[in-house]
Amino acid sequence: MQLHSDYSERVVIRPGDTKFVPSPLAGVERMMLDRDGGEVARATSIVRYAPGSTFSRHVHTGGEEFLVLEGTFSDEHGDYPAGTYVRNPPGTSHAPYSKDGCTIFVKLFQFHPEDAQRVVINFHDAAWQPGPVAGISILWLHQFRGEQIVLVKIAPGLDAIAHTHDGGEEVLVLDGMIEDEHGEYPKGTWLRYPPQSRHAPFSRNGCMVYVKSGHLVDVISPATYGVGKV
Repeated sequence: MQLHSDYSERVVIRPGDTKFVPSPLAGVERMMLDRDGGEVARATSIVRYAPGSTFSRHVHTGGEEFLVLEGTFSDEHGDYPAGTYVRNPPGTSHAPYSKDGCTIFVKLFQFHPEDAQRVVINFHDAAWQPGPVAGISILWLHQFRGEQIVLVKIAPGLDAIAHTHDGGEEVLVLDGMIEDEHGEYPKGTWLRYPPQSRHAPFSRNGCMVYVKSGHLVDVISPATYGVGKV
């Protein structure tokens, strides 16, 4: 399956633009944002677990990164309430479930093969840092070589800050609304900017966004791990 798999293209998916579809397991649905492959795929999705649903044990051959958006996601290693960011490195496995239901933002097969660090951070408890300009706060989630993952809070009324995405950028709007010269992006919007793209984002009423950058130049795929597209 090929869905927004041309990483030289800008992509914007706002709430309502696409729908949840059933996964192979009952009670687990996913909204596909980008995908390169079948059930084994380089993929970005929003996944929704119904109360009491489970996913069978599986190995993350190419690693898994997720952010809990609503509810509590669980596995044998612990419980991850809304606001928790987790990285499960390549080769790790688990059997996830959700007692009361949850929604998570998930990225698969997007680890560098040498990135073996497991990360668990709840942004409600973590220490945020001042950003590059007044009105911006940053929480560092992870960085490895050229890849960086952060949460960014933008204060209401922040002026536009023009910049170039040398290695590309992805944004998920977690709260409020962010804007740029191309449009408005409310809570729940996912955006992908290709390498060398440029824009000037701002926020009239304030927002919080997940930002992953620097990862769209040398794109990792399942084939990197010796896995075919099935």
